[in-house]
Amino acid sequence: MRILIAEDNALLREGLVLLLAGEGHEICATVDNGDDLLPALLEHRPDAAVVDVRLPPTFRDEGLRAVVAARREIPDLPVLVLSQYVERAYAAELLAQSASGVGYLLKDRVGRTEEFLEALERVAAGGTAMDPEVISQLMIRKAGDDPLGSLTQREREVLALMAEGQSNSVIAESLFIVESSVNKHIGNIFTKLELPAPANGHRRVLAVLAYLRA
Repeated sequence: MRILIAEDNALLREGLVLLLAGEGHEICATVDNGDDLLPALLEHRPDAAVVDVRLPPTFRDEGLRAVVAARREIPDLPVLVLSQYVERAYAAELLAQSASGVGYLLKDRVGRTEEFLEALERVAAGGTAMDPEVISQLMIRKAGDDPLGSLTQREREVLALMAEGQSNSVIAESLFIVESSVNKHIGNIFTKLELPAPANGHRRVLAVLAYLRA
């Protein structure tokens, strides 16, 4: 897999390079600031990009803005976003384009190499990989302002695990229920979110997108 890394912390950047190269991936480019990120993404068109949200020169949202702009030019460019904190607005802006090939992990998750590599592979394959803490923060809503209000607690739990990118079998194991029950809950979620089977879409992705936008 050809991977581009955007990270201003030299130690973390080099650590990612060593980790990913050690797994047999090709590092097609590394950048340490927001100004160089968009040109690098458009030039190299990587199979996946690992991008810090906050990059020089202002350390605000340079990484995210470059990714959003790149995905306008390269639809569904797989991107795994890293952040020190949960940035609710940043996650929503990125997911407003598409939930396909998007991941959002807190940086301490990078230290758990197996989880990080699994998330990156999932994102590169067009799936989603959302940090559980991000999911938790995105669930915080004002009363009466929740488009998912019709879902039961169990359906919300299933949808949260779907947003993390988990398969039905893993969801069943995590919630200590049988897989047929997971399938039933997912069907209920699709119905309540008014997501009929589209001709050219994926209801699972649409459901996750609805959840994360909420």
